[in-house]
Amino acid sequence: MQACWIGDREYRSKAQAKAAVQAILRNHSPGTELTGEQFSLIRDLLDMHPRAEAKIGPGVAGIRIVTSPLGGHHGFELIRTDGTPMDFSYQDCLDHPSPRTKAHNAMRFEVEELKSAYFEERYEAGTFTSDASGVPLRRDDTDVSYFQGPPFAQIADDFAELEGGWSQISLTPAEQKGRTALADHAQADRWRARWKERAVLGLLTRAENNSSGQHT
Repeated sequence: MQACWIGDREYRSKAQAKAAVQAILRNHSPGTELTGEQFSLIRDLLDMHPRAEAKIGPGVAGIRIVTSPLGGHHGFELIRTDGTPMDFSYQDCLDHPSPRTKAHNAMRFEVEELKSAYFEERYEAGTFTSDASGVPLRRDDTDVSYFQGPPFAQIADDFAELEGGWSQISLTPAEQKGRTALADHAQADRWRARWKERAVLGLLTRAENNSSGQHT
């Protein structure tokens, strides 16, 4: 079964990711503007759209639930920073992810061991407390977060620009857990080195991490 990612959230399958998105549509009436983690999830989903840049335009001010003119079912509409509305299909986002989305997933895979090592170092050092609230942490309720520095997406996007754009980030076919990796080993080394330079990690409870908007 191939895993599916929306931003930094991993789902066991595309069907499970789709169910999470549909739950938001099902539980809100048209006109509802999303907030908190639900906004963050759908905002990350929008970035996966094959025409994300054209859809987003000048920027995203908000996302709301609307009734689709085709069939009367619920869908999403983004509110751009210039006030103009723009609809987008969540199914297009899941079925036809952009090259940027595919590269982000591979780049997360490349630094997963580094993040795990940070987690274990904090645990062994006895500093296993939330960097936001100071509360003691549990291993099964702790996230490694980028909340203290630039988000993962910014670090990855900046690296891609240095490499000459997303077309220059070559990927392997799906490997374990349905993930891809960077095909060029030298490029993977450069990416991990860049990530180490820029990533500012911290530990949060999962609830705190969801509220921060940075995730893992």
